[in-house]
Amino acid sequence: MRFSQLYIVVYLFITTFANAQNSDNNSIKVLTQKNGISIRGLSIPNDKTIWASGSKGSIAFSNDGGEHFNWKQIAGYEARDFRSIHAWNDKEAIVAAIEAPAIVLKTINGGESWYKVYENKDALMFLDAIHFKDEQRGSIVGDPINNQLFLLNTIDKGEHWNPTNSDYFKSDLKEGEACFASSSSNMAHNFNDDFIVTGGNTSRLWMNGVAKDLPIIQGGKTTGANSIAISPNGSNMLIVGGDFTHKELADHNIVCLQLNVQIKASLKNINASNSRWEIKKQIGNPHGFKSSVCFITNKMVITTGTSGVDISNNAGKTWDSISTESFHVVQQQPGKKAAFLAGANGRIGYIVF
Repeated sequence: MRFSQLYIVVYLFITTFANAQNSDNNSIKVLTQKNGISIRGLSIPNDKTIWASGSKGSIAFSNDGGEHFNWKQIAGYEARDFRSIHAWNDKEAIVAAIEAPAIVLKTINGGESWYKVYENKDALMFLDAIHFKDEQRGSIVGDPINNQLFLLNTIDKGEHWNPTNSDYFKSDLKEGEACFASSSSNMAHNFNDDFIVTGGNTSRLWMNGVAKDLPIIQGGKTTGANSIAISPNGSNMLIVGGDFTHKELADHNIVCLQLNVQIKASLKNINASNSRWEIKKQIGNPHGFKSSVCFITNKMVITTGTSGVDISNNAGKTWDSISTESFHVVQQQPGKKAAFLAGANGRIGYIVF
């Protein structure tokens, strides 16, 4: 064999091997599935523990990094849709059912039993998402009551919940503005600031009760922001959404914001305002409707929805489609460049970057 022929063979082998490695690293492995179950709640408190929640009172649980999953229905709540979940470890977790009566349940024994920590029988109740900023302090956001977002807070690890003071929101919602219960990821926090994104006829970013207009698709009941994520260094924010009745539509489905570098250093000591977050010019858009977004590193981002899964390696400036499979929610595996995804038919997937 001539040297040139040998070079070609070696080159093709190396290229094929590298492409295979890259394909494996950017492919989604389905770990479990359960027909007829829609999963929208996902919480991963450590690299070994995965909790997921969804329709028909369903809970999926793994304590071995996703090698095996245990599926259960919460007794007495088999007809409820638990679209949001937060877990502290492999024993303690909390779930919220969306429609009236609003129910929040907690377990301290790995899901063997659950007890009620909140109930509201108001016919207008619809709980959208759970978010904890630390082990003790958390919030649950719901659809509007009296023209304001319904917001519950806890300071004791979810044992007791109280509505936010009526003066927290500095303005009322606009007609047709609400939150989506698509992935339990429309709330976030950064330093001392709390964020909520709304969608519908009007889609806005709410920070500490003050609203900021968003250049994202809006104007209809199914349009607007669905999910918010902040980079590990606290400098960048991504908001994704679209129109979930037109999953292929990719126009105005993302907003990128950057923290003003001049005030970043002092943010821990002062109350920030929306004006300190500057909307960046967006170069590209994810492919279609997205219901969840998650930073893996300060630059690497993954977003998913019924249109498929996209990744970015430049903090959201450009996107590559890696799968057309539908998933509702994505969360990072703590301490690793990897993520879990969940969606329809009880599918829970795993991807390593």
